[in-house]
Amino acid sequence: MTSPGRSAAATAASANAVAIKNFAFSPATLKIKAGTTVTWTNQDADAHTVTSSGSGGPLHGPTLATHGTYAYTFTKPGSYAYVCTIHPFMTGTVEVTS
Repeated sequence: MTSPGRSAAATAASANAVAIKNFAFSPATLKIKAGTTVTWTNQDADAHTVTSSGSGGPLHGPTLATHGTYAYTFTKPGSYAYVCTIHPFMTGTVEVTS
């Protein structure tokens, strides 16, 4: 018999996940270690993107329909700001440590 609530695997997976819901990235700031893959999942009815702010950033996700996902593995420490290009008021940051 398993205990109620989330399994350890589900908890670990959610630590590297960003939900796109209510026209916001949640969490707005995610702190991870280098080598971690982050997955964004669109939970809104409207389409969204995950795109690096400014030029030259690594995030160039496709337009995500409802339940669509985008994953990226961060290999270098730094602060990575991103935006939904469809709704530019939606912003987020991934902070990567070594």
